[in-house]
Amino acid sequence: METDLAEYLDEFTHRDWETLEPDAVTDPVRVAVVGAGWFARDWALPGISRSAYTEATVVTDVDEDAVSTVAAGRDLTGVTPEEFRSGAVADAYDAVYVATPNATHLEYVEAAAAQGKAVLCEKPLEATLDRARSLVAACEEAGVPLMVGYRMQTDPAVRRLRDLLDAGVAGEVIHVHATMSQTMLGELGSDTDQWRLDPELSGGCAAMDLGVYPLNTTRFALGDDPVRVSGRTRSEHEAFADVDEHATFRLEFPDDVDALCTVSQNAQHASRLEVTGTEARLILDPAFYEREDRGFAVVRGGTRVDVDFDQVHQIEEEFAYFGHQLLAGEPFHADGEHALTDMRALDGVYESAETGRPVALGGD
Repeated sequence: METDLAEYLDEFTHRDWETLEPDAVTDPVRVAVVGAGWFARDWALPGISRSAYTEATVVTDVDEDAVSTVAAGRDLTGVTPEEFRSGAVADAYDAVYVATPNATHLEYVEAAAAQGKAVLCEKPLEATLDRARSLVAACEEAGVPLMVGYRMQTDPAVRRLRDLLDAGVAGEVIHVHATMSQTMLGELGSDTDQWRLDPELSGGCAAMDLGVYPLNTTRFALGDDPVRVSGRTRSEHEAFADVDEHATFRLEFPDDVDALCTVSQNAQHASRLEVTGTEARLILDPAFYEREDRGFAVVRGGTRVDVDFDQVHQIEEEFAYFGHQLLAGEPFHADGEHALTDMRALDGVYESAETGRPVALGGD
């Protein structure tokens, strides 16, 4: 089996999208970072810096102290949200990265689009499907490119898994199992006054915040979109009284392929994606968290091969792709329309959880 896999797994971490020479880039894409929370500080800003194709120049947040600290620590221009929206320092950046609570994405993306700036917006696109549609429309009407932050799509392990599926190594795909869980109040802070627990800001909790990972990664790996969803949510801890603490959902894909996904904001930390076919199983474990090395395994004919590969910085890969595509004049795969499919599916999960019936998915 190892010989058969070699042609697909050689140079495991190569960037199959890269056509430019990183060392030749003298004018990287200048990025304004909107949101100075833990993810932007600990992951996005380092990722932007590590990428040869991007550099951060501006930061803004509603928290003035956070802006001051980040700006001073990274030699950035710090501005208030009002100054950003007005375009006061628009000459200092070429693109905008939005990493704020879900329900505030729209206002910042609209401002960036009005300034003619390319946008990288975190997922999910917004707190509701209607607001997500408005966000995509704002970029389309302004003629600015929009990429959505599905970092798993630029992670080499996920790309190689997709390559193997496309090559038929797994045979006919039968089903997918995916899980993602964390103890949110322990890992993200025990303070219950946070936006993920506010349905107006988040649009939901377990399914919206975590469910989007198995949902989108499965879509990317299979190269297809679900046609129907069903879901169930539940909450037990008092902190999750207004949002979903746990969620389970089924995605029905064409050709009778089912994906069963389970996510939780209050369970032991874990993430895994397993695709089972008629010839083999392909496994990512750990799969989704930015701070963990990915594990990649192929099980076929009773033999398991665990692939040892150089790990990459997930967010560096995401920003490298973003900057590269802009500099090369190439489109993004994870664009706004792609992200709207996720929003329709998540909307369907919550509708199904409320009604107890499956929900058929279709375009707008």
